[in-house]
Amino acid sequence: MRHPLTLHAFSGSCNPELLLIGHLGSLLESKSHSRVGLKSSTKQKTTIFSALASEKSLSDCKKESMPQTPPFSAMFDSSGYNRNLYQSAEDSCGGLYYHDNNLLSGSLEALIQHLVPNVDYYPDRTYIFTFLLSSRLFMHPYELMAKVCHLCVEHQQLSDPDSDKNQMRKIAPKILQLLTEWTETFPYDFRDERMMRNLKDLAHRIASGEEQTYRKNVQQMMQCLIRKLATLSQYEEVLAKISSTSTDRLTVLKTKPQSIQRDIITICNDPYTLAQQLTHIELERLNYIGPEEFVQAFVQKDPLDNDKSCYSERKKTRNLEAYVEWFNRLSYLVATEICMPVKKKHRARMIEYFIDVARECFNIGNFNSLMAIISGMNMSPVSRLKKTWAKVKTAKFDILEHQMDPSSNFYNYRTALRGAAQRSLTAHSSREKIVIPFFSLLIKDIYFLNEGCANRLPNGHVNFEKFWELAKQVSEFMTWKQVECPFERDRKILQYLLTVPVFSEDALYLASYESEGPENHIEKDRWKSLRSTLLGRV
Repeated sequence: MRHPLTLHAFSGSCNPELLLIGHLGSLLESKSHSRVGLKSSTKQKTTIFSALASEKSLSDCKKESMPQTPPFSAMFDSSGYNRNLYQSAEDSCGGLYYHDNNLLSGSLEALIQHLVPNVDYYPDRTYIFTFLLSSRLFMHPYELMAKVCHLCVEHQQLSDPDSDKNQMRKIAPKILQLLTEWTETFPYDFRDERMMRNLKDLAHRIASGEEQTYRKNVQQMMQCLIRKLATLSQYEEVLAKISSTSTDRLTVLKTKPQSIQRDIITICNDPYTLAQQLTHIELERLNYIGPEEFVQAFVQKDPLDNDKSCYSERKKTRNLEAYVEWFNRLSYLVATEICMPVKKKHRARMIEYFIDVARECFNIGNFNSLMAIISGMNMSPVSRLKKTWAKVKTAKFDILEHQMDPSSNFYNYRTALRGAAQRSLTAHSSREKIVIPFFSLLIKDIYFLNEGCANRLPNGHVNFEKFWELAKQVSEFMTWKQVECPFERDRKILQYLLTVPVFSEDALYLASYESEGPENHIEKDRWKSLRSTLLGRV
C-alpha cells in the first residue's frame, strides 16, 4: 500500500503570473493547492533506478582513518552552533563572539581560522557546512581554499623537524576529512581550475607521506569528485539538448497537423503512473542543485570587498534556474493539454485527469509538481473555459485549492510539508522518504531570510547567527534531494513530458478563444489580433 499524507496540506497561492524574486528571474507561482488524505490507488511497481538517479553518492566513498561527523538530518537540531556540543577546543584566535556558548559573529579571518583543523581540533560538520555555504558572500571559494591551504601547511610545520612525522600522522586525517567534506558537499566549487589546483597541491602534500592509507584516501576523494563533475557535465549537455530541440506547439500544429494528435492521456492513462514519472524528473533535477546556488542566487557585493568582478563570477545558479524552468514548462504543458482538444467533453476529461494526477503527487509528497499542475489549470486561458468547467466534477479540485490557499503564509501547505518531512524521518521505505517542496516558496523563504538580516554587523563582524539559520533551511533541502526515486521509469512518458512542444501564452489564448468564443469586446479584439498574428487569418 502507498502511504498518503493524512495532514491538512498547505495553502500555497499559485498565481500564474511570473514572479520576479531577487536575481532569479521569473518563477511561476501557481494558484496551487495541496490536499490531505486524498484517495490513493494501490498500484505499486518494482523499484528501478535510472543511471542518474542511482548515481553513487560521493558520501558512499570510504572515509577510513578520518574523523566522522553527523549526517545532514542530525546536523541542525540545536538553536545555534554550540561549541560545547562537539569536540571543539577553546579558540586560540580572537575575533569570535559567543553568547551562551552559541557562536553569533566573528571576523572573517577568525572564522577561517576556526574552519581549519590542527593537531588538537577538528571543526564539526555544522560549522563546516554553514561557513562554506555563506563564505562565498565575502570571498571567492578559490580565495578561501588558498587561505585554508596556507593555514594547513602552517599548522603542519608548527613543531620542530624531528617530530614532523608524528605531526603529519595527527593532522593529515583531519585535513583530508575537511577536503572530503568540501568536495562532497560543494563539488561545483571545483569546476574552477584555481580551486582544483589548490586541492591537488594540498592533497599531494598529504599523499606524499609514508602512510599508504593517506594516498588511498586522497585518490578516492579525487576520483569521487571527478566522477561527480563529469556527471554534472553530462546532465547539462542533456538539458541543453532538450532546450535546443524545444518547439512551440502551434508551429508544429501548423506544419504537421497529424503529428500533434497525441495527448498525455494516450501516452499515460493512469494518473498515479504519471505522478510517479513527474517525481522522477523532480528528484533528478533537485539532485543537481548545489546548496551554494541558494546563496549565489541572491548574492550582492560585499561592501568591504573591492573586487568589482566578484558579483558576476559568483552568480552561478544554472541548475536552480533549470529547475524553475521545469516548473514553468509543466504548468504550460498542463494548460496546453487542456486547451488543445476541440470537444468540450474531452477538455473536461483532461481537467479531471490532471486533478487526479495532482492528488497523486500530493500523496507521494511531490508538492512542486502539484503546484505546477494547479498553476496550469488556473492560467486565464484555462480558467475562462466556463462551459468546459461546468462539465467537471470539481469537488476534488476544490479540496486541492483549499489546501493550496496562500492565506496565513501558506499555512496549509506548510502543515502538509511538515507532515511529509516527519514521515520521511521515520520512513521504512524509499516511497515514504520523498519530500519535494514547492520550490519557488522555498526560494522566497530563503530570499526573505537573506534580505531581513545584514550579512555584517556594525563592527564589521560576519553575522554568523544569520548564516546558521540559512544553513538550517538549506541542509533540510540537502536531505530531501538525496532521496532516490523508488518508482520504475517509463522512458516513453518521460520523453513526452520533457520534449513535447507546448503552447506559448498567446497560442494558449488563441486555442481558448477557438474552443469557447470571446465574451466581450476586449477578448474579441485580442482573438482577431492573435488569429492574424499566429495564423495569418483575418
